[in-house]
Amino acid sequence: MASSVPKMCAGRIFLSSRRSLCTCNRFYAKSQTKTKKDRTRPLPGDWQGRVGLEIHAQISSNSKLFSGSQVQFSAPPNSLVSPLDASLPGTLPVLNRRCVEAGVLTALALNCHINRRSLFDRKHYFYADLPAGYQITQQRLPLAVDGHLTFDVYDESRSQRQVLKSCQVRIKQLQLEQDSGKSLHDQDNREVLVDLNRAGVALMEIVTEPDMVDGAEAAAMVKELQLILQSLRTCDGNMSEGSMRVDANISVNRSGEELGTRAEVKNINSAKFVQKAIEYEMQRQIQVLEGAGEVEEETRYFDWKAGKTISLRDKEQRHDYRYMPEPNLPPLILYTDTTSPRGMEDTVVNIDRIREQMPELPDATRRRLVEEYGIQFQHSVALVGEGLVEYFETLVDVKGKGRDPRSAASWVLTDLLEEQHKRSLTFQECPVTASKLGEIMDLVAVGTISKSTGKKILGLLFDGDNRSLLQIIEEEQWAQIRDAETLGRICDEILEKHPQLVEAYRKGNKKVVNRLMGEVQKATNKCADPTVTSKVLKQKLEGQ
Repeated sequence: MASSVPKMCAGRIFLSSRRSLCTCNRFYAKSQTKTKKDRTRPLPGDWQGRVGLEIHAQISSNSKLFSGSQVQFSAPPNSLVSPLDASLPGTLPVLNRRCVEAGVLTALALNCHINRRSLFDRKHYFYADLPAGYQITQQRLPLAVDGHLTFDVYDESRSQRQVLKSCQVRIKQLQLEQDSGKSLHDQDNREVLVDLNRAGVALMEIVTEPDMVDGAEAAAMVKELQLILQSLRTCDGNMSEGSMRVDANISVNRSGEELGTRAEVKNINSAKFVQKAIEYEMQRQIQVLEGAGEVEEETRYFDWKAGKTISLRDKEQRHDYRYMPEPNLPPLILYTDTTSPRGMEDTVVNIDRIREQMPELPDATRRRLVEEYGIQFQHSVALVGEGLVEYFETLVDVKGKGRDPRSAASWVLTDLLEEQHKRSLTFQECPVTASKLGEIMDLVAVGTISKSTGKKILGLLFDGDNRSLLQIIEEEQWAQIRDAETLGRICDEILEKHPQLVEAYRKGNKKVVNRLMGEVQKATNKCADPTVTSKVLKQKLEGQ
Protein backbone atom coordinates (compact mmCIF):
# COMPACT_ATOMS: atom_id res chain seq x y z
CA MET A 1 0.00 0.00 0.00
CA ALA A 2 1.34 3.41 -0.95
CA SER A 3 2.50 5.77 1.74
CA SER A 4 0.10 8.51 2.81
CA VAL A 5 2.89 11.03 3.48
CA PRO A 6 2.63 13.97 1.06
CA LYS A 7 5.67 15.02 -0.91
CA MET A 8 6.39 18.51 -2.27
CA CYS A 9 7.39 19.07 -5.88
CA ALA A 10 7.41 22.32 -7.90
CA GLY A 11 4.86 24.04 -5.72
CA ARG A 12 2.56 20.99 -5.48
CA ILE A 13 2.02 18.23 -2.96
CA PHE A 14 1.52 14.71 -4.31
CA LEU A 15 -0.06 11.76 -2.55
CA SER A 16 0.08 8.32 -4.10
CA SER A 17 -3.43 7.17 -3.35
CA ARG A 18 -6.74 6.57 -5.11
CA ARG A 19 -8.98 7.82 -2.30
CA SER A 20 -12.38 8.68 -3.80
CA LEU A 21 -13.14 12.30 -4.50
CA CYS A 22 -15.70 13.38 -1.89
CA THR A 23 -15.98 16.94 -3.12
CA CYS A 24 -16.97 16.31 -6.71
CA ASN A 25 -17.24 19.62 -8.58
CA ARG A 26 -17.10 21.53 -5.30
CA PHE A 27 -15.85 24.70 -6.86
CA TYR A 28 -16.58 24.65 -10.55
CA ALA A 29 -19.94 22.90 -10.91
CA LYS A 30 -21.60 25.22 -13.37
CA SER A 31 -23.89 24.00 -16.12
CA GLN A 32 -23.27 25.42 -19.58
CA THR A 33 -26.70 24.62 -20.94
CA LYS A 34 -29.85 26.69 -20.62
CA THR A 35 -32.80 24.95 -19.08
CA LYS A 36 -36.34 25.86 -18.23
CA LYS A 37 -36.89 27.33 -14.81
CA ASP A 38 -37.32 24.63 -12.22
CA ARG A 39 -40.59 23.80 -10.56
CA THR A 40 -40.82 21.99 -7.25
CA ARG A 41 -41.94 18.38 -7.71
CA PRO A 42 -44.58 17.46 -5.11
CA LEU A 43 -44.07 14.27 -3.12
CA PRO A 44 -46.49 11.43 -3.91
CA GLY A 45 -49.32 10.37 -1.59
CA ASP A 46 -48.99 11.25 2.09
CA TRP A 47 -45.20 11.41 2.04
CA GLN A 48 -43.53 14.48 3.50
CA GLY A 49 -39.92 15.57 3.65
CA ARG A 50 -37.66 17.14 6.23
CA VAL A 51 -34.47 19.07 5.53
CA GLY A 52 -31.82 20.52 7.79
CA LEU A 53 -28.77 22.36 6.45
CA GLU A 54 -25.17 22.76 7.53
CA ILE A 55 -23.72 25.77 5.76
CA HIS A 56 -20.01 26.54 5.72
CA ALA A 57 -19.39 30.23 5.01
CA GLN A 58 -15.83 31.44 4.53
CA ILE A 59 -15.23 34.58 6.57
CA SER A 60 -14.06 37.60 4.58
CA SER A 61 -10.72 38.32 6.23
CA ASN A 62 -7.23 39.18 5.09
CA SER A 63 -5.61 36.35 7.02
CA LYS A 64 -6.54 32.89 8.24
CA LEU A 65 -8.29 31.95 11.48
CA PHE A 66 -5.17 31.05 13.49
CA SER A 67 -2.23 32.14 11.32
CA GLY A 68 -1.05 35.24 9.51
CA SER A 69 -1.17 33.63 6.05
CA GLN A 70 -3.00 35.63 3.41
CA VAL A 71 -6.39 34.48 2.11
CA GLN A 72 -6.67 34.63 -1.68
CA PHE A 73 -8.69 32.53 -4.11
CA SER A 74 -6.83 30.94 -7.04
CA ALA A 75 -3.35 31.79 -5.75
CA PRO A 76 -0.57 29.47 -6.98
CA PRO A 77 -0.75 26.10 -5.18
CA ASN A 78 0.85 26.01 -1.73
CA SER A 79 1.95 29.65 -1.94
CA LEU A 80 -0.07 30.80 1.10
CA VAL A 81 0.97 28.23 3.68
CA SER A 82 2.46 29.20 7.05
CA PRO A 83 4.28 26.76 9.36
CA LEU A 84 1.07 26.48 11.41
CA ASP A 85 -1.01 25.68 8.30
CA ALA A 86 1.46 22.90 7.45
CA SER A 87 1.30 21.72 11.08
CA LEU A 88 5.05 21.97 11.67
CA PRO A 89 6.17 21.09 15.23
CA GLY A 90 6.31 23.94 17.72
CA THR A 91 3.72 26.17 16.03
CA LEU A 92 0.79 27.54 18.04
CA PRO A 93 -2.55 29.04 16.93
CA VAL A 94 -3.36 32.74 17.48
CA LEU A 95 -7.04 33.64 17.11
CA ASN A 96 -7.90 36.23 14.46
CA ARG A 97 -10.03 38.98 16.07
CA ARG A 98 -11.64 39.96 12.77
CA CYS A 99 -13.03 36.44 12.40
CA VAL A 100 -14.57 36.52 15.87
CA GLU A 101 -16.21 39.89 15.19
CA ALA A 102 -17.55 38.61 11.86
CA GLY A 103 -19.01 35.57 13.60
CA VAL A 104 -20.68 37.72 16.27
CA LEU A 105 -22.16 40.11 13.69
CA THR A 106 -23.54 37.21 11.65
CA ALA A 107 -25.00 35.59 14.76
CA LEU A 108 -26.75 38.84 15.70
CA ALA A 109 -28.22 39.13 12.20
CA LEU A 110 -29.56 35.58 12.59
CA ASN A 111 -31.20 36.44 15.94
CA CYS A 112 -28.91 34.06 17.85
CA HIS A 113 -28.04 33.99 21.52
CA ILE A 114 -24.33 34.85 21.81
CA ASN A 115 -22.42 32.73 24.29
CA ARG A 116 -20.21 35.05 26.31
CA ARG A 117 -17.89 32.09 26.84
CA SER A 118 -17.25 29.58 24.05
CA LEU A 119 -14.70 26.81 23.63
CA PHE A 120 -12.55 25.34 20.87
CA ASP A 121 -12.23 21.61 20.20
CA ARG A 122 -10.18 19.28 18.07
CA LYS A 123 -12.09 17.18 15.54
CA HIS A 124 -9.88 14.29 14.44
CA TYR A 125 -9.84 12.78 10.98
CA PHE A 126 -7.05 11.83 8.63
CA TYR A 127 -6.87 13.20 5.11
CA ALA A 128 -3.80 14.37 3.24
CA ASP A 129 -5.26 17.88 3.01
CA LEU A 130 -5.45 18.09 6.83
CA PRO A 131 -1.80 17.90 7.88
CA ALA A 132 -2.44 18.17 11.65
CA GLY A 133 -4.80 15.21 11.62
CA TYR A 134 -7.46 17.32 13.29
CA GLN A 135 -9.59 20.41 12.64
CA ILE A 136 -10.06 23.13 15.25
CA THR A 137 -13.79 23.76 15.65
CA GLN A 138 -16.41 24.52 18.34
CA GLN A 139 -18.40 21.38 19.01
CA ARG A 140 -19.21 21.52 22.75
CA LEU A 141 -19.87 25.22 23.34
CA PRO A 142 -20.17 27.20 20.08
CA LEU A 143 -20.08 30.94 19.55
CA ALA A 144 -23.88 31.28 19.23
CA VAL A 145 -27.04 29.18 19.50
CA ASP A 146 -30.85 29.31 19.22
CA GLY A 147 -31.39 31.76 16.36
CA HIS A 148 -33.89 31.95 13.52
CA LEU A 149 -34.11 33.21 9.96
CA THR A 150 -37.30 34.30 8.21
CA PHE A 151 -37.41 34.13 4.42
CA ASP A 152 -39.83 34.05 1.49
CA VAL A 153 -40.15 31.36 -1.15
CA TYR A 154 -40.71 32.85 -4.60
CA ASP A 155 -42.26 31.40 -7.72
CA GLU A 156 -39.14 31.34 -9.90
CA SER A 157 -41.09 30.01 -12.90
CA ARG A 158 -42.61 33.45 -13.52
CA SER A 159 -40.83 36.49 -14.90
CA GLN A 160 -42.38 38.54 -12.08
CA ARG A 161 -41.32 36.89 -8.82
CA GLN A 162 -44.33 36.22 -6.62
CA VAL A 163 -44.18 35.16 -2.99
CA LEU A 164 -45.52 31.63 -2.59
CA LYS A 165 -45.07 31.45 1.18
CA SER A 166 -43.11 32.87 4.09
CA CYS A 167 -41.03 30.48 6.20
CA GLN A 168 -38.92 30.53 9.32
CA VAL A 169 -36.08 28.15 10.07
CA ARG A 170 -34.46 27.72 13.46
CA ILE A 171 -30.70 28.16 13.69
CA LYS A 172 -29.31 25.52 16.03
CA GLN A 173 -25.82 26.98 16.30
CA LEU A 174 -23.11 29.05 14.67
CA GLN A 175 -19.54 28.03 15.28
CA LEU A 176 -16.08 29.09 14.15
CA GLU A 177 -13.75 26.53 12.60
CA GLN A 178 -10.83 26.23 10.24
CA ASP A 179 -11.07 24.89 6.71
CA SER A 180 -9.03 22.01 5.35
CA GLY A 181 -6.81 22.07 2.29
CA LYS A 182 -7.96 20.92 -1.13
CA SER A 183 -7.30 17.55 -2.76
CA LEU A 184 -7.34 17.33 -6.56
CA HIS A 185 -7.47 13.81 -7.99
CA ASP A 186 -5.36 13.16 -11.07
CA GLN A 187 -6.93 9.97 -12.41
CA ASP A 188 -4.54 9.71 -15.35
CA ASN A 189 -1.40 9.63 -13.21
CA ARG A 190 -3.16 7.98 -10.26
CA GLU A 191 -2.10 10.76 -7.92
CA VAL A 192 -3.78 13.10 -5.46
CA LEU A 193 -2.53 16.68 -5.68
CA VAL A 194 -2.81 18.55 -2.38
CA ASP A 195 -3.05 22.35 -2.15
CA LEU A 196 -2.81 23.74 1.39
CA ASN A 197 -3.65 27.36 0.53
CA ARG A 198 -7.13 26.87 1.94
CA ALA A 199 -5.93 25.04 5.07
CA GLY A 200 -6.71 27.16 8.13
CA VAL A 201 -9.04 29.62 6.37
CA ALA A 202 -11.76 30.80 8.76
CA LEU A 203 -15.25 29.35 8.40
CA MET A 204 -18.57 29.93 10.07
CA GLU A 205 -20.57 26.73 10.25
CA ILE A 206 -24.27 27.58 10.47
CA VAL A 207 -26.43 24.60 11.44
CA THR A 208 -30.22 24.68 11.09
CA GLU A 209 -32.90 22.49 12.61
CA PRO A 210 -34.79 20.19 10.15
CA ASP A 211 -37.57 22.75 9.66
CA MET A 212 -37.69 22.84 5.85
CA VAL A 213 -39.95 20.51 3.91
CA ASP A 214 -38.65 20.58 0.33
CA GLY A 215 -35.90 21.73 -1.99
CA ALA A 216 -37.57 25.04 -2.80
CA GLU A 217 -37.60 26.10 0.86
CA ALA A 218 -33.98 25.06 1.34
CA ALA A 219 -32.84 26.90 -1.79
CA ALA A 220 -34.75 30.04 -0.75
CA MET A 221 -33.16 29.87 2.70
CA VAL A 222 -29.67 29.56 1.19
CA LYS A 223 -30.29 32.56 -1.09
CA GLU A 224 -31.53 34.71 1.78
CA LEU A 225 -28.58 33.75 3.97
CA GLN A 226 -26.25 34.51 1.09
CA LEU A 227 -27.73 38.03 0.79
CA ILE A 228 -27.46 38.58 4.54
CA LEU A 229 -23.80 37.55 4.61
CA GLN A 230 -23.05 39.82 1.66
CA SER A 231 -24.82 42.78 3.27
CA LEU A 232 -22.85 42.18 6.49
CA ARG A 233 -19.65 41.73 4.44
CA THR A 234 -18.74 38.78 6.64
CA CYS A 235 -18.68 36.39 3.64
CA ASP A 236 -18.76 37.13 -0.08
CA GLY A 237 -21.17 34.22 -0.61
CA ASN A 238 -19.47 33.16 -3.83
CA MET A 239 -20.59 29.55 -4.06
CA SER A 240 -18.81 28.89 -7.36
CA GLU A 241 -15.47 29.63 -5.63
CA GLY A 242 -16.36 27.57 -2.58
CA SER A 243 -16.81 30.53 -0.23
CA MET A 244 -20.17 29.07 0.76
CA ARG A 245 -20.89 25.34 0.75
CA VAL A 246 -24.00 23.47 1.80
CA ASP A 247 -24.50 20.03 3.36
CA ALA A 248 -28.15 18.91 3.35
CA ASN A 249 -29.57 16.36 5.79
CA ILE A 250 -32.65 14.85 4.13
CA SER A 251 -35.31 12.40 5.28
CA VAL A 252 -38.88 11.43 4.37
CA ASN A 253 -41.75 10.01 6.38
CA ARG A 254 -45.47 9.46 6.05
CA SER A 255 -47.80 12.01 7.59
CA GLY A 256 -48.17 11.41 11.32
CA GLU A 257 -45.09 9.23 11.62
CA GLU A 258 -41.72 10.00 13.20
CA LEU A 259 -38.94 11.50 11.08
CA GLY A 260 -37.26 8.96 8.83
CA THR A 261 -33.62 7.94 8.56
CA ARG A 262 -31.63 10.81 7.12
CA ALA A 263 -29.01 10.86 4.40
CA GLU A 264 -26.49 13.67 4.16
CA VAL A 265 -25.64 15.20 0.78
CA LYS A 266 -22.27 16.94 1.04
CA ASN A 267 -20.73 20.03 -0.51
CA ILE A 268 -23.49 21.42 -2.72
CA ASN A 269 -22.20 24.56 -4.39
CA SER A 270 -25.26 26.48 -5.64
CA ALA A 271 -28.80 27.21 -4.47
CA LYS A 272 -30.11 25.68 -7.69
CA PHE A 273 -28.29 22.42 -6.99
CA VAL A 274 -29.50 22.49 -3.36
CA GLN A 275 -33.06 22.30 -4.66
CA LYS A 276 -32.30 19.65 -7.27
CA ALA A 277 -30.30 17.46 -4.87
CA ILE A 278 -32.99 17.54 -2.19
CA GLU A 279 -35.81 16.82 -4.64
CA TYR A 280 -33.93 13.88 -6.14
CA GLU A 281 -32.93 12.47 -2.75
CA MET A 282 -36.49 12.64 -1.41
CA GLN A 283 -37.85 10.83 -4.46
CA ARG A 284 -35.08 8.22 -4.16
CA GLN A 285 -35.83 7.55 -0.51
CA ILE A 286 -39.57 7.23 -1.21
CA GLN A 287 -38.87 4.67 -3.95
CA VAL A 288 -36.69 2.67 -1.54
CA LEU A 289 -39.33 2.68 1.21
CA GLU A 290 -42.23 1.88 -1.12
CA GLY A 291 -40.18 -1.04 -2.41
CA ALA A 292 -40.05 -2.48 1.13
CA GLY A 293 -36.43 -1.41 1.54
CA GLU A 294 -34.73 0.68 4.22
CA VAL A 295 -33.07 4.05 3.79
CA GLU A 296 -29.45 3.86 4.89
CA GLU A 297 -27.90 6.52 7.06
CA GLU A 298 -25.12 7.51 4.70
CA THR A 299 -23.15 10.32 3.12
CA ARG A 300 -23.82 11.14 -0.52
CA TYR A 301 -22.81 13.78 -3.04
CA PHE A 302 -24.80 15.43 -5.83
CA ASP A 303 -23.68 14.68 -9.38
CA TRP A 304 -24.93 17.83 -11.12
CA LYS A 305 -24.37 16.38 -14.61
CA ALA A 306 -26.44 13.26 -13.94
CA GLY A 307 -28.89 15.16 -11.73
CA LYS A 308 -28.75 12.57 -8.94
CA THR A 309 -27.09 11.84 -5.62
CA ILE A 310 -24.44 9.11 -5.34
CA SER A 311 -23.35 7.24 -2.22
CA LEU A 312 -19.93 8.02 -0.77
CA ARG A 313 -19.92 6.05 2.47
CA ASP A 314 -22.46 4.44 4.79
CA LYS A 315 -22.77 4.71 8.57
CA GLU A 316 -20.29 1.87 9.07
CA GLN A 317 -17.65 4.03 7.39
CA ARG A 318 -18.46 7.16 9.33
CA HIS A 319 -15.62 8.82 11.18
CA ASP A 320 -15.22 8.65 14.93
CA TYR A 321 -14.03 12.22 15.27
CA ARG A 322 -12.87 11.75 18.89
CA TYR A 323 -13.57 15.34 19.90
CA MET A 324 -11.35 16.72 22.62
CA PRO A 325 -10.72 20.21 24.07
CA GLU A 326 -8.16 22.27 22.14
CA PRO A 327 -5.27 22.59 24.66
CA ASN A 328 -3.54 25.49 22.90
CA LEU A 329 -6.50 27.92 22.96
CA PRO A 330 -8.13 29.37 26.07
CA PRO A 331 -11.91 29.92 26.25
CA LEU A 332 -13.16 32.71 23.98
CA ILE A 333 -14.64 35.42 26.25
CA LEU A 334 -16.90 38.14 24.84
CA TYR A 335 -17.98 41.29 26.62
CA THR A 336 -20.74 43.90 26.64
CA ASP A 337 -20.69 47.59 27.57
CA THR A 338 -21.50 46.69 31.16
CA THR A 339 -18.95 43.88 31.52
CA SER A 340 -16.04 45.30 29.50
CA PRO A 341 -12.93 45.78 31.72
CA ARG A 342 -11.97 49.41 32.26
CA GLY A 343 -9.06 50.53 30.16
CA MET A 344 -9.39 47.50 27.86
CA GLU A 345 -12.40 48.58 25.78
CA ASP A 346 -10.35 48.61 22.57
CA THR A 347 -8.67 45.25 23.14
CA VAL A 348 -11.69 43.02 23.82
CA VAL A 349 -14.56 41.93 21.56
CA ASN A 350 -17.64 43.91 22.63
CA ILE A 351 -21.02 42.50 21.50
CA ASP A 352 -22.82 45.83 21.96
CA ARG A 353 -20.31 47.72 19.81
CA ILE A 354 -20.60 45.10 17.09
CA ARG A 355 -24.40 45.37 17.25
CA GLU A 356 -24.07 49.10 16.49
CA GLN A 357 -22.34 48.20 13.19
CA MET A 358 -25.35 46.22 11.94
CA PRO A 359 -26.24 47.39 8.41
CA GLU A 360 -29.67 47.32 6.83
CA LEU A 361 -30.55 43.68 6.16
CA PRO A 362 -32.09 42.46 2.87
CA ASP A 363 -35.68 42.12 4.12
CA ALA A 364 -35.67 45.66 5.50
CA THR A 365 -34.14 46.95 2.26
CA ARG A 366 -36.88 45.34 0.16
CA ARG A 367 -39.61 46.94 2.28
CA ARG A 368 -37.89 50.33 2.26
CA LEU A 369 -37.53 50.39 -1.52
CA VAL A 370 -41.26 49.81 -1.93
CA GLU A 371 -42.24 52.41 0.68
CA GLU A 372 -39.71 55.08 -0.27
CA TYR A 373 -39.72 54.81 -4.05
CA GLY A 374 -43.12 53.30 -4.81
CA ILE A 375 -41.69 50.53 -7.00
CA GLN A 376 -43.26 47.09 -7.28
CA PHE A 377 -42.31 44.53 -4.66
CA GLN A 378 -41.03 42.18 -7.37
CA HIS A 379 -38.64 44.91 -8.50
CA SER A 380 -37.38 45.43 -4.96
CA VAL A 381 -36.76 41.67 -4.67
CA ALA A 382 -34.79 41.69 -7.91
CA LEU A 383 -32.75 44.79 -6.99
CA VAL A 384 -31.73 43.26 -3.66
CA GLY A 385 -31.12 39.83 -5.17
CA GLU A 386 -28.89 41.20 -7.93
CA GLY A 387 -26.97 43.52 -5.61
CA LEU A 388 -28.17 46.61 -7.49
CA VAL A 389 -29.71 48.66 -4.67
CA GLU A 390 -26.91 51.22 -4.42
CA TYR A 391 -26.76 51.56 -8.20
CA PHE A 392 -30.54 52.07 -8.36
CA GLU A 393 -30.60 54.69 -5.61
CA THR A 394 -27.72 56.59 -7.21
CA LEU A 395 -29.60 56.51 -10.52
CA VAL A 396 -32.82 57.85 -9.02
CA ASP A 397 -30.95 60.64 -7.20
CA VAL A 398 -34.10 62.04 -5.58
CA LYS A 399 -32.28 65.03 -4.07
CA GLY A 400 -30.81 65.96 -7.43
CA LYS A 401 -32.44 65.07 -10.74
CA GLY A 402 -35.40 63.29 -9.17
CA ARG A 403 -35.68 60.65 -11.88
CA ASP A 404 -38.75 58.43 -11.95
CA PRO A 405 -38.02 55.40 -9.71
CA ARG A 406 -40.22 53.01 -11.69
CA SER A 407 -38.53 53.97 -14.93
CA ALA A 408 -35.13 53.65 -13.25
CA ALA A 409 -36.00 50.17 -11.98
CA SER A 410 -37.03 49.14 -15.50
CA TRP A 411 -33.82 50.44 -17.03
CA VAL A 412 -31.65 48.69 -14.43
CA LEU A 413 -33.46 45.36 -14.24
CA THR A 414 -34.29 44.99 -17.93
CA ASP A 415 -31.89 46.94 -20.12
CA LEU A 416 -28.75 47.10 -17.99
CA LEU A 417 -28.91 43.44 -16.95
CA GLU A 418 -29.67 42.37 -20.53
CA GLU A 419 -26.47 44.00 -21.77
CA GLN A 420 -24.51 42.47 -18.88
CA HIS A 421 -25.82 38.99 -19.55
CA LYS A 422 -25.11 39.27 -23.29
CA ARG A 423 -21.45 39.75 -22.44
CA SER A 424 -21.37 37.38 -19.44
CA LEU A 425 -20.27 40.21 -17.17
CA THR A 426 -20.71 40.43 -13.42
CA PHE A 427 -22.09 43.62 -11.92
CA GLN A 428 -18.58 44.50 -10.70
CA GLU A 429 -17.43 44.42 -14.34
CA CYS A 430 -20.26 46.68 -15.58
CA PRO A 431 -18.64 49.59 -17.50
CA VAL A 432 -21.70 51.89 -17.36
CA THR A 433 -21.97 53.99 -14.22
CA ALA A 434 -25.29 55.04 -12.70
CA SER A 435 -24.62 58.66 -13.66
CA LYS A 436 -24.05 57.71 -17.31
CA LEU A 437 -27.24 55.63 -17.43
CA GLY A 438 -28.99 58.59 -15.81
CA GLU A 439 -27.87 60.82 -18.69
CA ILE A 440 -29.44 58.38 -21.16
CA MET A 441 -32.68 58.39 -19.14
CA ASP A 442 -32.72 62.21 -19.16
CA LEU A 443 -32.30 62.36 -22.95
CA VAL A 444 -35.18 59.91 -23.36
CA ALA A 445 -37.35 61.86 -20.89
CA VAL A 446 -37.01 65.17 -22.74
CA GLY A 447 -37.56 63.52 -26.13
CA THR A 448 -34.08 64.00 -27.55
CA ILE A 449 -33.90 60.29 -28.27
CA SER A 450 -36.34 57.40 -28.15
CA LYS A 451 -36.20 54.57 -25.63
CA SER A 452 -35.01 52.15 -28.31
CA THR A 453 -32.22 54.54 -29.27
CA GLY A 454 -31.29 54.84 -25.61
CA LYS A 455 -30.92 51.05 -25.48
CA LYS A 456 -28.66 51.14 -28.56
CA ILE A 457 -26.47 53.80 -26.93
CA LEU A 458 -26.30 51.69 -23.78
CA GLY A 459 -25.02 48.79 -25.87
CA LEU A 460 -22.31 51.01 -27.37
CA LEU A 461 -21.17 52.08 -23.90
CA PHE A 462 -20.91 48.43 -22.87
CA ASP A 463 -18.74 47.86 -25.96
CA GLY A 464 -16.35 50.61 -24.82
CA ASP A 465 -17.51 53.58 -26.93
CA ASN A 466 -15.85 56.64 -25.33
CA ARG A 467 -17.74 59.32 -27.25
CA SER A 468 -20.05 61.67 -25.37
CA LEU A 469 -23.75 60.87 -25.63
CA LEU A 470 -24.48 63.97 -27.70
CA GLN A 471 -21.59 63.13 -30.04
CA ILE A 472 -22.96 59.61 -30.54
CA ILE A 473 -26.44 60.97 -31.28
CA GLU A 474 -25.14 63.50 -33.78
CA GLU A 475 -22.69 61.22 -35.59
CA GLU A 476 -25.12 58.29 -35.77
CA GLN A 477 -28.03 60.59 -36.65
CA TRP A 478 -30.10 59.13 -33.84
CA ALA A 479 -31.87 62.29 -32.68
CA GLN A 480 -35.60 61.67 -32.36
CA ILE A 481 -37.70 63.16 -35.17
CA ARG A 482 -40.54 65.13 -33.60
CA ASP A 483 -41.25 67.71 -36.31
CA ALA A 484 -44.75 67.03 -37.71
CA GLU A 485 -43.89 68.38 -41.13
CA THR A 486 -40.84 66.13 -41.49
CA LEU A 487 -42.77 63.13 -40.26
CA GLY A 488 -45.61 64.04 -42.65
CA ARG A 489 -43.33 63.67 -45.65
CA ILE A 490 -42.04 60.32 -44.39
CA CYS A 491 -45.60 59.12 -43.75
CA ASP A 492 -46.64 60.13 -47.28
CA GLU A 493 -43.87 57.95 -48.71
CA ILE A 494 -44.90 54.98 -46.54
CA LEU A 495 -48.59 55.31 -47.44
CA GLU A 496 -47.71 55.53 -51.12
CA LYS A 497 -45.73 52.27 -50.86
CA HIS A 498 -48.53 50.41 -49.04
CA PRO A 499 -51.85 51.24 -50.70
CA GLN A 500 -53.37 47.94 -49.56
CA LEU A 501 -52.85 48.90 -45.92
CA VAL A 502 -54.43 52.29 -46.54
CA GLU A 503 -57.44 50.62 -48.13
CA ALA A 504 -57.73 48.16 -45.22
CA TYR A 505 -57.74 51.03 -42.72
CA ARG A 506 -60.46 52.91 -44.54
CA LYS A 507 -62.56 49.74 -44.62
CA GLY A 508 -62.44 49.63 -40.83
CA ASN A 509 -59.30 47.68 -39.95
CA LYS A 510 -57.75 50.18 -37.54
CA LYS A 511 -54.99 47.78 -36.45
CA VAL A 512 -53.04 48.39 -39.65
CA VAL A 513 -51.85 51.64 -38.08
CA ASN A 514 -49.42 49.56 -36.03
CA ARG A 515 -48.00 48.02 -39.21
CA LEU A 516 -47.62 51.45 -40.77
CA MET A 517 -45.99 52.75 -37.59
CA GLY A 518 -43.47 49.95 -37.87
CA GLU A 519 -42.71 50.92 -41.47
CA VAL A 520 -42.11 54.54 -40.40
CA GLN A 521 -39.79 53.42 -37.62
CA LYS A 522 -37.91 51.20 -40.05
CA ALA A 523 -37.49 54.10 -42.46
CA THR A 524 -36.23 56.41 -39.70
CA ASN A 525 -33.98 53.87 -37.95
CA LYS A 526 -36.45 53.92 -35.03
CA CYS A 527 -35.97 57.64 -34.53
CA ALA A 528 -39.54 58.78 -35.19
CA ASP A 529 -41.46 60.01 -32.15
CA PRO A 530 -44.25 57.40 -31.71
CA THR A 531 -46.85 59.85 -30.40
CA VAL A 532 -46.37 62.42 -33.14
CA THR A 533 -46.08 59.70 -35.80
CA SER A 534 -49.35 58.08 -34.75
CA LYS A 535 -51.16 61.41 -34.86
CA VAL A 536 -49.80 62.30 -38.30
CA LEU A 537 -50.62 58.88 -39.74
CA LYS A 538 -54.20 58.95 -38.53
CA GLN A 539 -54.71 62.45 -39.93
CA LYS A 540 -53.48 61.38 -43.34
CA LEU A 541 -55.43 58.08 -43.34
CA GLU A 542 -58.63 59.90 -42.47
CA GLY A 543 -57.98 62.50 -45.13
CA GLN A 544 -57.58 65.43 -42.77
